[in-house]
Amino acid sequence: MRFTYAEAMIDPSFYLPLAQAAEAVGFDGFLVPDSICYPAESDARYPYTPDGDRGFIEDKPFLEPFSIIPAMGAVTERIRFVVSVLKLTVRHPVLVAKQAASTAVLTNDRLTLGVGTSPWPEDYEVCGVPFERRGKRADESIAVMRGLLTGDWFEHHGEIYDVPRIKQCPVPATPIPIIVGGHAEPALRRAARNDGWIHGGGDAAELPGLITRVHELRAAEDRAGDPFEVHVISMDAYTVDGIRRLEELGVTDVIVGFRWTYDRGPDTETLQTKIDALTRYADSVLHTAS
Repeated sequence: MRFTYAEAMIDPSFYLPLAQAAEAVGFDGFLVPDSICYPAESDARYPYTPDGDRGFIEDKPFLEPFSIIPAMGAVTERIRFVVSVLKLTVRHPVLVAKQAASTAVLTNDRLTLGVGTSPWPEDYEVCGVPFERRGKRADESIAVMRGLLTGDWFEHHGEIYDVPRIKQCPVPATPIPIIVGGHAEPALRRAARNDGWIHGGGDAAELPGLITRVHELRAAEDRAGDPFEVHVISMDAYTVDGIRRLEELGVTDVIVGFRWTYDRGPDTETLQTKIDALTRYADSVLHTAS
């Protein structure tokens, strides 16, 4: 089992010391979320909170993943950085491939790229991208990125994107794992075709069924024997017995945080409070379960 520390929407000056602290106590990964903007008007619902309210994001500091990850990578040596998840379908995949490759090179291949389709129509509107056919857009985006991340000449002529023969340099020494977020059937199918699935939280009772389904879909794709990551958010991650239960479900990575991020208003915890929580968890669970 690998352990990923989740912290977000905090004082930007906290990120570098928290990455160092998480690495020092034994965490394997640091989760980095993505948000484009907060609209003044919207009737969209957030899919991972009980009431669908997304007001908690207003006025919260969201740093762009491909900016903050190289900074954290510069002050650490081992810990991986997991983007959860990049709103891939509001960005052009050629640009994302360039950003991801540069980030992976600067961190010595310590990037895991979680991708998804933003559930918010406003993200698409402000970026000038159609909300319709976002699933097809995601599939073609991943194909374009994988082609360019080889460093070879690549071209793509699809229904959404038409990319002439190009190449990018540098590219990472090892392929960037591309894992897919989302709980709907199309997202699970997309995950099954790629390197992993990342859970978004929500109803704990649904988790076993989601994991089972994504593995069924992998078998249908004849990929059951290939390496595959399963990143989950679960209260079971906070006890050693719970970690064992998650391992039995086929979980490879647990995502661990120490505060409720869905409250409105600024985070009031001090940096030392956060470091103390990391240390307590490492002593009580991480080192015992590892």
